[in-house]
Amino acid sequence: MSLLVVGSIALDSVQTPFGATADALGGSAMYFSHAACVLHPVQVVGVIGDDYPPEALDRLEAVGADLRGIERRQGESFRWKGKYSYDLQSRETLETRLGVFATFKPKIPAEFSDARYIFLGNIDPELQLSVLDQIHAPTLVACDTMNYWIHGKRRALLELLQRIDVLLVNDGEARELSGDWNIYRAARWIIERGPRMVVIKQGVYGAVLVEGTGVFYIPAYPLEDVYDPTGAGDAFAGGFMAHLARTDDLSPANLRRAMVYGSAMGSYAVEQFSIRRFEEIGPAEVTARVREFAELVRFEIEPEPAKP
Repeated sequence: MSLLVVGSIALDSVQTPFGATADALGGSAMYFSHAACVLHPVQVVGVIGDDYPPEALDRLEAVGADLRGIERRQGESFRWKGKYSYDLQSRETLETRLGVFATFKPKIPAEFSDARYIFLGNIDPELQLSVLDQIHAPTLVACDTMNYWIHGKRRALLELLQRIDVLLVNDGEARELSGDWNIYRAARWIIERGPRMVVIKQGVYGAVLVEGTGVFYIPAYPLEDVYDPTGAGDAFAGGFMAHLARTDDLSPANLRRAMVYGSAMGSYAVEQFSIRRFEEIGPAEVTARVREFAELVRFEIEPEPAKP
């Protein structure tokens, strides 16, 4: 089934205690697409400036992305510069230059308007709503958001919640949106406002899926080497949505499997700077890591001792 992503395409300059990179490929659409394309083709909608390296798009197209929805405009591409703390849990934004992204208004090509699975990256909720107005009959819509939109565009965001199926946010965003410190109550509050399910990303502590009356938790993959957490959440979304699109199965059991594929892709994202790790892996490596997740959480319950 067709999978569409709408989001930012950026050039990132990142500093961590373990290295640094300048003008590396970044942005929600880029991380999502590279992660998803390991499993399933992606249709991409975004905007770049005339300074964006053409070879970056060639590499993305080569792995299965349809780039007819990417606009190239005169001007500077979106650039972000940030610095992470030693534990990689907190970061400081050093510079943001929106460039052509400042006036981005997504235009969905006619060939993409029948997409069945949609991921709306972290952009203005008014723009996310405009995307949904251009899509005919999606099977499942998922979106991301951030604190800036929760405070600055709350009314539009609440309207958006009524039109999506899955909200993917981190624990801090879930708390700020709901006003509740408990992430499970926060997820229920969000579900009451429209989405069928909520995925709460917790970084090194894993991720939680809340839907209906069920809760599923997947731990983070235990990595010895972590270099750059930028884009891990978008890579998670890429794995999650790509698995659902390729199976076209929204059963509770398959949603849980999608959580594992999302966690696997998020773990690959942090192993190198930018999207480099995705250029080294294929479906076999992802399957192997998913199986390792199964072993990570597998255990047997001892039978109850016989009563005397």
